Amino acid sequence: MFSATLPVRSTLRSLGAVRPIQVRWNSSAVPPLMATLRTDLKTAMRAKDTARLNVLRALISETNNAAKTASPIQTDIQLLSLIRKRAAAAQDAADQFAAAERPDLKQKEDEQIAILEEYASQVKTLSAEEVEAIIKQQVAAIKEAGTKLDAGQVLKALFAPGGALDGKPADRKEVAGLVKKAIV
Repeated sequence: MFSATLPVRSTLRSLGAVRPIQVRWNSSAVPPLMATLRTDLKTAMRAKDTARLNVLRALISETNNAAKTASPIQTDIQLLSLIRKRAAAAQDAADQFAAAERPDLKQKEDEQIAILEEYASQVKTLSAEEVEAIIKQQVAAIKEAGTKLDAGQVLKALFAPGGALDGKPADRKEVAGLVKKAIV
């Protein structure tokens, strides 16, 4: 008979019962910049750098939320796009604070922009000259085929699987702007 004072776990262990092991498996690939953001978050916490801490927490939070959607952030280029989007929003807010004569709030937004630009500069992308050369080749190939030339068709051909920019570190927004200039 079992003693009433023995805890349930020790009783189960004595009977040879094995506890199930819980294992978390994260199959999603983590962009290298995300690892940097997480280590910098810890450093900012230790240094009590609130501006950097707020920016990093927001970026990590948005990345985690995107992981639950149909298009998770899996590359540095996607993360760069998110960083640029947040920087543009912060710039817009800074402009509005300047117009409202709120220098204290404008300064906070400017600090956030500086931090975001610091992380954006860590992502290596193709230079504008390299992208323009690739676009010119694609435009020439489409003209040779005799099909109508439009920006959507060129972008689709560039980023399609096996396309000239497929898997290469190029920001889609910048490429789209360069394609529009090349077609005009």
